[in-house]
Order: sequence, then C-alpha cells, then structure tokens
Amino acid sequence: MTDATGERRVDEESARRSVVAVWRIESARIVATLTKVVGDFGLAEDLAQDALVDALAQWPVEGVPRNPGAWLTSVAKRKAIDGWRRRERYDDRLAAIAHDLEAEQQRQTDAPPWDPDEIGDDVLRLVFIACHPVLSREAQVALTLRVVGGLTTEEIAKAFLVPTSTVQQRIVRAKQALADAGVGFEAPARDEFAQRLGTVLGVLYLIFNEGYAASSGDEWMRPELSREALRLGRTVVALVPREPEAHALVALMELTAARFPARLDRDGHPVLLADQDRTRWDRSAITRGRAALARADAIGRGRGAYALQAAIAEQHDLAASVDDTDWQAIVAIYDGLVSLTPSPVVELNRAVAVAMASGPGAGLELVDALADDKRLRLSHLLPSVRGELLARLGRDDEARAEFELAAQRAENARERAVLLAKAAARR
Repeated sequence: MTDATGERRVDEESARRSVVAVWRIESARIVATLTKVVGDFGLAEDLAQDALVDALAQWPVEGVPRNPGAWLTSVAKRKAIDGWRRRERYDDRLAAIAHDLEAEQQRQTDAPPWDPDEIGDDVLRLVFIACHPVLSREAQVALTLRVVGGLTTEEIAKAFLVPTSTVQQRIVRAKQALADAGVGFEAPARDEFAQRLGTVLGVLYLIFNEGYAASSGDEWMRPELSREALRLGRTVVALVPREPEAHALVALMELTAARFPARLDRDGHPVLLADQDRTRWDRSAITRGRAALARADAIGRGRGAYALQAAIAEQHDLAASVDDTDWQAIVAIYDGLVSLTPSPVVELNRAVAVAMASGPGAGLELVDALADDKRLRLSHLLPSVRGELLARLGRDDEARAEFELAAQRAENARERAVLLAKAAARR
C-alpha cells in the first residue's frame, strides 16, 4: 500500500517528467512566441524558465494541463506583464498583450494540441536570430542549442569538448550582446541569409546529432529533437534552394534517421550498427536522402562537408550488412572530409573505417596517434574505439580497461551500460 507521502512523491516525479518532456518538445516554440511578444530574446528565455518553475510546483497538485505548452506560454506572458507593471511601464503593448491573453485563455478550454506547423516559421526565425552576426560563431551555436534545441549547458559543453563554465559564459554574453544590439524578432533579409547559413546548418546538425545519440541522461536517443532538426532543415532548403549544403544536410539527416527504427530492440535496449535488423530501416527516408544528395550534386559546386558525410551514410544504408559495406569507398570519402574539415572526431571515425577496410592494427595505429589530442582528453570516444580495436586483436585485458575507462567518461546511462557490458565480455 502506498501512503500519502509516497503518492505525493509519485505525483511530483510524474510531473517532473512531464515538465522535462514538454520542455524538450515545445521549448523552441515557447521561446519564439515569447520573443515575438516581449521583443527581447534573453528576457523571453528567462520568462520561460520562470514558468517552468511554476509548473514544477503546480502540476503535481493540480495535474498536468491539457495543453502544457500553451499553459507555460500563458504563465510566462503573465510574468512579463507583472514585470512591466512593477516597472510602471504601462503602454499600448501591455493592453494588447493582456487582451490577447484573455482571448487565449478562452480558446484553451477545448483547444486541440498545439499544431507545430502554425508557428514553425517562428522557430526558424529564432534560429536565425540566435545566429546573428553580432555574436561570435561559438556564441551563436551555444545559444541556439540552448534555446532552440533545449540542450543543457552540460550537454552543449560535451558536444564541443569544452568546460561547462565556458558554455555558460558564452550564453550569458550572447544574450547581453543581442540586447545591447537591440535585435528584434524578425528574419534577416534574403541577402543576409548566406552570412548566417553556415552557422544555421551547423546548429541544426548538432541538434539532430543530440537526438541521434543523446550526450547525457537515461535515453539512448531523443528522436523528437532529430525530427525537429530535419523539419527545420527542409524549411531552410525551401528558403535557399540553390545552396547545395542545405540539400546535403537534409540528405545526411534523412539517411541517418533511416536507421532509427532499428536502433532500439523491443525492450528499449540499444542495438549497435553491426547487430541491427536492416529490414527495419526506413526505406522511404533512404530514398528521400539519396534524392536530396542528388539535388545537392546537381547544383554543381562540388561536395562540401555535409555532402561527404551524407555519402558515407549512403554507403552504410545501401549495404546488406557490415561485411558487405564498401569500406574502401568510405575511407576515400573520409580522406576528403579530413582534408576539408579536419577534427579529431572525424579522424577517429576515419580510423574506424580504416580498421574495417585494412584490419584493426591499421586502425589502432591511427587511434593511438590521437591519444595526446587535448580535445579528446575527457571524451569517452577514444577509449571506446580503442577498446573495440584491441578486442578485435584479441588483447582482451587492454580492451576491458579501455571499455571501463570509456564507461567512466560516458554521461549517457544507456551508452555507459553498453560499454560496461563490453568490458564484462572481455573477462
């Protein structure tokens, strides 16, 4: 029998999970709506965060509202009005917002779930604001991932292999810079698209990757994030149809997302690429991805970083099994990618491909050459790959030590469990 205290704890935990889920799905739209209302990007996020605090206090007692996203937005708007009142800044905007809030409350009684398509352009506009040229590239990426992707500062820090405090400082300074510059809630003129496009595409891909392989928490994947990144990517393509890398990014996301249905088993456990049932892969997504890559190629400016990565994903998607994969072709594509956008992660992935094409010894030599790279010092990726290659060479004791080290560094619970299972298998 559960006592009153136990029931309250269950309600609080259920409400907390609801708040987290709603925030992950709705945060970008909530902040976009609030930014349009208050005209201040930083203030909009602060108001949304304050509304989240209210939700954590009220939902365990009153229950989760039928339309939680609208509830959070309404509470945040009230807080904006209260703030203006406290500063004795009544104006026409206050009257308009108050009137709009009353009308919205009336509509919420039997309102259907929020239709993302109704405010999709607002979200994309938010992405372009976060990628404003007054910000450094690092600040643009951090701010967009925080506000649009709903990632925590810890998750962003992990993605960029930098300390959490560094990301916190970037976000604070970015908000202040936007406020100082008086940046409003408006999309840039078309002739400014190109200036921001590279960062926008980069951020969308980072959001997609966080959905493909969650950097922390208890979930192996966060597919809602990947779907949102893909949806925004398609919208960007519609805005700039002559930009090959926009098509290529959509191709990459489609070809990667095609494997989502096979990445978890029926019990929700992770399934690695070599063990996936490829009949469960989404063939429609593969077709869409290949068509998008063909459109990128047809523009005729040569392949960029996203097109090369899409070509690698295409090789995987077309193979009947890991053994049937054309690893020599993948190594050749990685050679081009390393030359175009060198990074330790790209070189580590190339080492894996070399190991598949030429044997684990050749791959291990490349991995060991990356051992002193400071950007990988705290990452689980290098010991994880090194453990795989040592295991293939039959050096079980060393492989186990590498898997255990990788598990210590992994911040995703599911990934940690996979690594510990690999370590245990080497005993």
